[in-house]
Formats: sequence, structure tokens, C-alpha cells
Amino acid sequence: MIRYLPLVVGTLGGIGLLANRMVTLNLTSSQSRADALGVLLSAVLILVGLLWQQVQPKPPDAVTLVGEEGFEMADSLTDAVKTELAWSSHILLTNTVTKTVVVYYDRQTILRRGILGKSDRVNIGAIAERVMKTQKPVYLVKLELYPGRVEFDYLPENTQGAIVQPLGEKGVMVLGANIPRSYTKQDENWVAAIADKLTYNLSQLK
Repeated sequence: MIRYLPLVVGTLGGIGLLANRMVTLNLTSSQSRADALGVLLSAVLILVGLLWQQVQPKPPDAVTLVGEEGFEMADSLTDAVKTELAWSSHILLTNTVTKTVVVYYDRQTILRRGILGKSDRVNIGAIAERVMKTQKPVYLVKLELYPGRVEFDYLPENTQGAIVQPLGEKGVMVLGANIPRSYTKQDENWVAAIADKLTYNLSQLK
């Protein structure tokens, strides 16, 4: 709302000056100078308001993800790993824009939490495979723009943005958000730190 303030004030000021000029019969030179200054200030405020619209674009709207909320974890995991997965997913869901978390490791889906997609199994596609091979995360800022989005059928169908984070060479952690372009650089660093800790604990599995 603040970004509209200069535009509103400038417009109201210009209208006020125009109304004052119309009802004033005899203008003095000082009034003319004051009116000219007022018009200039109103024009500057309107210009600033218009520039703010370009510099500060309206943030994208959030959507309600399609799916049921749930929490699923593989039974074969140790209690220590289950605790680590529960903690990691809770932190991500409550401290970032993440609405769904899926963890794939050693050829199985070991965690689904948040808003769940239709498929309960991660089928590794080209994007996830590249992430595991290069050990570099991929941030899909607006998922619907990527042809490779078809591999993410385990996320809610209207997921807006996604991060595919490597968990060593055996797995990935996939996060889905309900707002496009919503993860900040700080969020990405936070996700990477949690993934590193999770990778260490998963690597201890026999």
C-alpha cells in the first residue's frame, strides 16, 4: 500500500491546485509562483509513484495446493533417521515457503510430508538425475514453465515453485511451494545446510 502513496498524494495535490485556481478570481504574483511550485511537486510525486510500480512489482499471488495434508515415512528406517527426517521436514515447512517435502534415497521414497501429490512414489526423471550426478541443486522458480515438470507427479499438480536438492549421490530432497519465485537466497542456503545434515545421517544407514 505504501508504494501507492506518492501517486495518490501527487494526484490529490494536483487536483487541489486546479480547484484552487478555478475558484480564485484575482491571482497575485506570489500565488502564481506558489501554484507553479505546487504543480511541480505534484508532478514529481506522481513520477516517483509510477517509478515505484516498476521497481517494486506486485508479488505473485499464493495458490491453494491441490491435495490432502499428510505425513508418511518408510517403516524400514531407524528411529534416529526417522527423528532426523521429522525434524528437517518440520523446520522447512514452518520456516520457509515450503508446503510439501518429498525425500528419495537409495531407490526408495522415504518421506512425504505436507500437501501430498497423487503419486506416492518418486520416479527419478532427467532433472533429479542431473542433480544427483552434478551434486548441484536446481531451483525451478515457476514450475509450470518447465517441460520437465512432468517428472514431479508426486508433488501437488499446481505446485508453483520447486527446489531439487541433492542428498549425496543416492538421493534428492524435493521441496514444493505455493508461490512462484518465492525462495530467497537465504532460503536456498538454509535448505542446503539441512540437506547436508540429512545426507550425513542417511549415509550411516546399512
